[in-house]
Amino acid sequence: MIKVLLIDDEALVRAGIRAILGAAEDIEVVAEAGDGREALALARAHRPDVTLLDIRMPLLDGLGAAAELRRTVPDTAVVMLTTFSEDEYITGALDSGASGFLLKSGDPYELMAAVRAVHGGASFLSPRIAHRVIQQLSGGRMSRRTAARERIDKLTPRERDVLALVGAGLSNAEIGERLFLVEGTVKAYVSAVLGRLDVRNRVQAAVVAYEAGLVAEQ
Repeated sequence: MIKVLLIDDEALVRAGIRAILGAAEDIEVVAEAGDGREALALARAHRPDVTLLDIRMPLLDGLGAAAELRRTVPDTAVVMLTTFSEDEYITGALDSGASGFLLKSGDPYELMAAVRAVHGGASFLSPRIAHRVIQQLSGGRMSRRTAARERIDKLTPRERDVLALVGAGLSNAEIGERLFLVEGTVKAYVSAVLGRLDVRNRVQAAVVAYEAGLVAEQ
């Protein structure tokens, strides 16, 4: 079972999300709360596999909670939930260490897909958010590509292979199958790539892979 912690300050929203996830046989909501501070306490107590965080909450917002979760409960993957799609929220969520970003107005099945994806070590952006990110990357593409290629020059050939597949959205297990590596070895490669690129998470690494043109090579 994938253990999920659900954090949103609106009780009706939590009820709806809990009902959607309850239809999945492999997902269990182990606890829920309405603010970021309580989220941190529950995460430490339940050690969830995935935490769903609303961005705008009292006491401590989702961005602050995500950053603190990354520091204190690093094994939990964070998916941000919001009704807002402004660029600053997207950027803030990714910078805080979130592995996924969903709009509450999206398809309910995206929610299940996101939980499963980030639990498997992949990243997940709702289609509308992915479109916005790609649009941002389209501006100044040549200069971005040059900078990104300089960054990946420090990677070994195998690390470049792993980065390209991370950029393509593959999980650790899928990368292992593609490169004939055990999943633990893939995880070690991913950690090394994040460190060498000086990025916080797979989403940011995927952006570098996209800008460097590695994803198109797959």
